[in-house]
Amino acid sequence: MAPRLIESLATTEELAELFSDESVLQAMLDFEVALARTEAGLGILPQAAAERIAAVAKAHLFDAAAMSHDSLRAGTPGIALVKALTERVRASDPAAAGFVHWGATSQDVTDTALVILLKRAQSIFERDLARLEKALRSLSGEHANTVMLGRTLMQAAPPITFGLKVAGWLGSIHRSHHRLNASFSDALIVQFGGASGTLASLGDQGFVIGQALAHELGLVYPDAPWHTHRDRLAAMLCACAVLTGSLGKMARDISLLMQSEIGEVSESQEHGRGGSSTMPHKHNPIGCSLTLAAANRIPGLVAIFLSGMTQEHERGTGGWQAEWPTVAALIQSTGLAIASMAEVAEGLSVNSAKMRANIEAMHGTIFAEKAMMVLATKLGLDTAHRLLEQATRKSIAENRRFSEVLAEIPEIAAHLDVETMRSLEDPEKYLGVADEFRRRLLSIPKPRGSKSERE
Repeated sequence: MAPRLIESLATTEELAELFSDESVLQAMLDFEVALARTEAGLGILPQAAAERIAAVAKAHLFDAAAMSHDSLRAGTPGIALVKALTERVRASDPAAAGFVHWGATSQDVTDTALVILLKRAQSIFERDLARLEKALRSLSGEHANTVMLGRTLMQAAPPITFGLKVAGWLGSIHRSHHRLNASFSDALIVQFGGASGTLASLGDQGFVIGQALAHELGLVYPDAPWHTHRDRLAAMLCACAVLTGSLGKMARDISLLMQSEIGEVSESQEHGRGGSSTMPHKHNPIGCSLTLAAANRIPGLVAIFLSGMTQEHERGTGGWQAEWPTVAALIQSTGLAIASMAEVAEGLSVNSAKMRANIEAMHGTIFAEKAMMVLATKLGLDTAHRLLEQATRKSIAENRRFSEVLAEIPEIAAHLDVETMRSLEDPEKYLGVADEFRRRLLSIPKPRGSKSERE
């Protein structure tokens, strides 16, 4: 299903389909069917009634527009759903209609339907995160020895490797992925509490029914109903936000490295991606742009959810009603960011020659720290820093090699010969333990399906 035009830059087709009217409606109907089957299996209602409810609980048989209208009047989609389902069951079996939604409340169906959708979203996230992590591992290994400028406060700094930079992205994304999975495990729970969260209408069978219902739906049964306790959902959405922030950091780096005057990496141009309507020469960072847009949206969406957590007593007024569109938008934004960066990572073009050229363009000034540490043993750190600061300024102002300028400073020349000065400018000799850090970051478990656990 194609997303609505106004949401075309905020979701994927797959997630738009997941949160479509038919999908949401079917998730609610799935709850009602599972409830009826569970209760019939325990002898609480007739098996024939459960079969009749299941037979008509098909989303395409319902008028979603009419239900949306009724939901606005009722203040909850659950009431509209139960009313429409009861009427459809009554049309073919009046007796069975009396058993629709037996012992449940409207929030039970809507909360559980949301959880069903979130479980499906998790599988989509898992697939695309596996793609992304696999691509980043490959990139990091391929460019373990590709030197590039380090950049601090947007300025040139001593060299790093592109392999280390990619491993940094992977580490952050993998940690966020792990936290998200843990939060999903907590949040994928059935909601079944009845009117006040006690299941009093079911007597002493409420607990048994709830457990069986959770099993029927493939969900976990919680310690108790959670109508106004939204902490588990909040933690999951916050984990989505942290993950998207990690993806956004990667997207920010890549979009900056794609700037024309830097030109060190480039997104894939397949299928015309990244073009301009007026400038044929341009290749825009589209995947990064979509991810950064998602990273911009999500903090506000999380704030909306968190502000609605202070719900009243056993059933909330206003906070719960704000959740559906908020959660849907946040999950779709997260999924778009994951899918976008998976595509970027899989198709990323790396210009190692330009990385080297950008190092050379600094005329050696980025190795001032290295020279300072060598001279500090002779002159003291403060004196060495002062002399090298002067040298770097002169090198930049006169567009000359840093080593040449150093050779003209008597205090420095007295301690460093010309050959030593020139050797200071070799980027491969000033990487410290960069590759050790890279390997440590890649020592995290690989996505499922990988051939080995370590590089």
